Amino acid sequence: MQTTSIKTASGMYINYFFLGMVNIILASNMSSLTKQWNTDPTGISYVIAAIGFGKLLTYGISGVLSDKIGRKPLVVASAGIMAVFLVGIPLSPSYELAFVFALLAGVANSAMDAGTYPALTELFPSASGSANVLVKAFMSVGAALLPLLITFLADHSMFYGFAFYLPAAVYLLNIIYLSTLSFPKKHKKPTNSGQQESPVFLSEPVFQKEGTALIIIGFTSTALFTVSQIWLPSYAQKAAGLAESASVQLLSYYSIGSLASVLLLAVLLNRWVKPVLITLLYPIITLCTLAVMLTVHIPVVLDITAFFLGFSTAGVFQITITLMTELFWKRKGTVTGIVATASSLASILLPIATGLIAKAGGIAHIFIFDFGIAVIGTAAAAFLYYRYKKLTAVQADVTL
Repeated sequence: MQTTSIKTASGMYINYFFLGMVNIILASNMSSLTKQWNTDPTGISYVIAAIGFGKLLTYGISGVLSDKIGRKPLVVASAGIMAVFLVGIPLSPSYELAFVFALLAGVANSAMDAGTYPALTELFPSASGSANVLVKAFMSVGAALLPLLITFLADHSMFYGFAFYLPAAVYLLNIIYLSTLSFPKKHKKPTNSGQQESPVFLSEPVFQKEGTALIIIGFTSTALFTVSQIWLPSYAQKAAGLAESASVQLLSYYSIGSLASVLLLAVLLNRWVKPVLITLLYPIITLCTLAVMLTVHIPVVLDITAFFLGFSTAGVFQITITLMTELFWKRKGTVTGIVATASSLASILLPIATGLIAKAGGIAHIFIFDFGIAVIGTAAAAFLYYRYKKLTAVQADVTL
C-alpha cells in the first residue's frame, strides 16, 4: 500500500513541478511576449490575471466534482489542459488568443488543486501537512530551474517557446502515467493536522470565524507570492539598476528560498511545529523582509531579501488547505475549493492592481502595497492561532 501511495503521489508531484514553471513562465518571458503580442508589461500582467480568473470561474465546481466523482479524473484532466496552454501560448498570434489560453491554464490549476490536495490527505492521513507542503517543494524546484532553461535558450539563440514545449511534453506523458495509478477512496474523517489521533475539538469549529480567517490567509498568501513573482525583477532593475538577466535571477533565489522552506517544513511539521504556528510566523517574516527591501537597495541585499521572500511565502497556502480540511473535514473537496477560490481572486486582482499602481506611482509603490497585504495576513493568522488553541485539546505551538 505504501508503494502504491508513493507512486500515486509522485504523479501528482510531477504535475506541480511543472506548475512551478507555469506560475512564472509568462513573467519570465515578458520581453519576448510583449514583442509577439505588441503590448507592454502591464498587458502581460493582465494575461497572468486571466489565469487567476480561470481558476475563480471553476474552483467551486472543481471542489464539488472532486467530492462527487473522485480525485483521479480531475488530476488527469488538469495535466491535459495545462499542456494545451503551454503549446498554445508561443503559437498565439494575438493577445486575445493568449488570453483564452491563460483562462485554460486557470481551469487546469483549479482541477489540479481540487483533486490533488484531498487525494494527498487521503493517501497520507498521518502526515497530511507534510504531504501537502511537498507540493510547494516541487513547485519551487520547477520555478528555480525555469530561469536557467530560459537563459540557456537565450545564450544559444534558440526559440523561447521551447521553455513552454518541454513541460507540455512531460504533462502529456504524465497523463499516461496517472491513468495507470489507483487513487484512494475518500476517508470519512482525517487525522489531526497529520497526527495519529482524530481531531479533538473542545467546541465545534465555526466557519464564519476559523473558516473566514483561513479564507483571508488563502487570499493574502497567494497575493504575496504573486506580487513577488511578477514584479521582483522589475523592482530590482528600477531600484538597484540591475540588468534584466541579473534581475531575473532573483526569481531563482526566491525559488531556492521557497524550496529550503518547504523541505524544512516537511521535516518539522507535526513532529515539532504545528501547522497553525507557520501561518502566523511566516507573514511576520515577510513583513520584516519587505521592510528591508524597501529601504536598502544594494544588489546583494536584494538577493538575500528575494531568498527570504521565497522562504516566508512558501507552503502557507498548502498549510491553509490542510487546516481547512482538518477543521471542516466533512467536505474536504468543497472547502479546498473555497480556499482556492480566495487564492484565485488574489491571482486576478493583484496583477491588475499592481499593473495600475506601476503606471500611476512606480514599482516601489507596489511593494508598499504588498507590505499592507502582509499586515492583513498576519492579523488573520493571529486570530486563527488564538481560535485554534481554544478549539483543540492540543497545543498549537512547538511540541516539546
